[in-house]
Amino acid sequence: MSKRLSNVLKGAVDRIAYRIVHEEDIADLLDDLKIRFVECDIAYDLAEKIALELEKELKGQKVSRFGKSFEAFVSDALRNVLLRSLEVQHVDIVGSINERSRGKGTTVIMFVGINGSGKTTTIAKFAYLLKEKKFSVVLACSDTFRAGAIEQLEKHAERLKAKMVKRPYGSDPASVAYDAVNHATSHGIDAVLIDTAGRMQTKKNLMDELMKIKRVAQPQFTVFVGDALAGNDALDQARVFNSSVGFDAAILAKFDTDAKGGAALSIIYETKKPVIYVGTGQEYKDLRPFSLPDYVSSLLSHVTQ
Repeated sequence: MSKRLSNVLKGAVDRIAYRIVHEEDIADLLDDLKIRFVECDIAYDLAEKIALELEKELKGQKVSRFGKSFEAFVSDALRNVLLRSLEVQHVDIVGSINERSRGKGTTVIMFVGINGSGKTTTIAKFAYLLKEKKFSVVLACSDTFRAGAIEQLEKHAERLKAKMVKRPYGSDPASVAYDAVNHATSHGIDAVLIDTAGRMQTKKNLMDELMKIKRVAQPQFTVFVGDALAGNDALDQARVFNSSVGFDAAILAKFDTDAKGGAALSIIYETKKPVIYVGTGQEYKDLRPFSLPDYVSSLLSHVTQ
């Protein structure tokens, strides 16, 4: 058989066995996908970016007429787009604490986020996680503004049998962080967890205050704590804290009660910072590592159902 005839036959078989994905084949699908993403509390402009990435992934692809369904093909392509888009630099705080503690060094972690996001409770959960791994911990209450903030953190410290550093309300928050770091380094304590204020109604004053704490405490990690139920508000907050103060990773509280799950995608995609833990209940033990593959599978089940 001549090479030319062989190529003709191969082309004929390909036309029978495969279909090529064209723009008109997926236009309605992409519009529907954007709506479903918005319903999952994902900002419309972000939904459009994801849809555009999916369009690039699909256009011109050959789809077998006898293999998986076109819907399954699209779902797999969307999974690849999401995993690729959400792939950011890994942050291993526990591993870093372990490494620094071997050299008798203290790891300082500063937590930021608005009041009501679950920040203080998340700090307590993280302290519990570290103590379960046999690390020593100091809690620092650098929220000297919100009524009850000191008492709330103090109650957690008592339950966790952890040292807490505090000063009276109205004190300089940076001085509390400074005292805590000095205490930890002089006593060979592995980690300092700094709780901070989050009164967004005075945003500029808050950001100036947080930047001062950061300069004084020089944390190895700054962690944004967001409320998974806040949806697009959580994204807006993450943008503000990331641009004004900067953070290395995020923890999402109340993740177990968020049926939509859009906050995690939005924060990772927009800030390029990883979500490292999620809150899954009221107990101290209810803080688990965030799994990107599991999250994407869960999100796809909501988007494609």
